[in-house]
Amino acid sequence: MQKNGNWLFDGKEVQTIEGTFVKWYDHQFFLLMHNGKKFHGEIIKDDSENNCLTIKINHRIFEVKRKGELDDLITALGLDKQKVRKLKELQAPMPGRVLKIFVKEGEEIQLGANVLSLEAMKMENILKAEGIGIVSKIFINEGDVVEKGFVLIEFA
Repeated sequence: MQKNGNWLFDGKEVQTIEGTFVKWYDHQFFLLMHNGKKFHGEIIKDDSENNCLTIKINHRIFEVKRKGELDDLITALGLDKQKVRKLKELQAPMPGRVLKIFVKEGEEIQLGANVLSLEAMKMENILKAEGIGIVSKIFINEGDVVEKGFVLIEFA
């Protein structure tokens, strides 16, 4: 390990500490010494191009990333924020019967939230929000049968 520098360890910035070192057994396995304690490690995924390693130490998995000047610039420009699309409408991806509606008009929903349950070919399919929005109009009721492409919910 280098003596000074900023690293991201599981997404949190950490300063390296003197007295910590790594002994490599081969290209995958290593021994980490810190404060007189030994930690056995293994590289699970090597994403060197992005200065990132996924490692396993004592049966726990961590992501370690070397923070550099480019990372600071990307953060300053706001380019590290995940882009989330704004929802306009939810259409039926297949014909089926509406089993349950999880949202109400006026409700704000987030990415990945359960919107409704649609039964198709005797299987229940939970439709999740693929973006963010506010439910402005629900065009269906529980028990309704809908065709593929039918607009189920409109968002503002």
